[in-house]
Amino acid sequence: MKLREKRNSNFTPHPETDGPIKAVLVDITEPKKRMTQYGEKDEFRMVFETEAIDEDNDRRFCIWSRGYTPSLHEKSALRKDLKKMMGRDLTANELDEFDLEDLIGHGIKMIIQHEHKDDKTYANISFMSPDKDKAMKPSGKYIRIRDREADGAKQPETNDELLSGWESITVHIGKYKGKSLGSVDEAGVTALIQNWLPKAKADGKPADADLVNGLTELQALLGDEPQY
Repeated sequence: MKLREKRNSNFTPHPETDGPIKAVLVDITEPKKRMTQYGEKDEFRMVFETEAIDEDNDRRFCIWSRGYTPSLHEKSALRKDLKKMMGRDLTANELDEFDLEDLIGHGIKMIIQHEHKDDKTYANISFMSPDKDKAMKPSGKYIRIRDREADGAKQPETNDELLSGWESITVHIGKYKGKSLGSVDEAGVTALIQNWLPKAKADGKPADADLVNGLTELQALLGDEPQY
């Protein structure tokens, strides 16, 4: 899945919560390539609709999970969060074969906190547990990404929610012009960091600021030393 950041969007992050609120799993995104500190990995996210009301858009708020690699290893982020969501660990049979699609419609409770970075606000899920009360049902207003029309029809959510930080920054130079940084392959990212970033930092052009910041953040994640 290739996404492009929507500039000048009116996207509003999910509000912080004072305590647990109800939510329901409404989507699981297709895996996409992402550069991590361990190299290029396939990563997907879960999408939750919560009971919080977005009055400006006449719908419930949605929030995206952190990124997961498709692994059920006991130390994987996915395994840990599934245990939180289900209130138990996976059984031996589930570890042999587990279909995440079976969790669509699963109700949980969560706490959401904000992180402020680079003059942007990101909503993060800080707590999850199974909803042992009457679980919330999907409203029906959220359309799964795989079911959305490819012709640019209006969507209930924005692609900004699928990308965060450096991933969402649009490359405005070279062969990757027009692509989000998160969709550029490892070789391309390395070339930008080594060949373009040092000069762009020295020039300090305002038009380059977003990409400079994104590549600098990515460089720190990868543990690369600046090539000066």
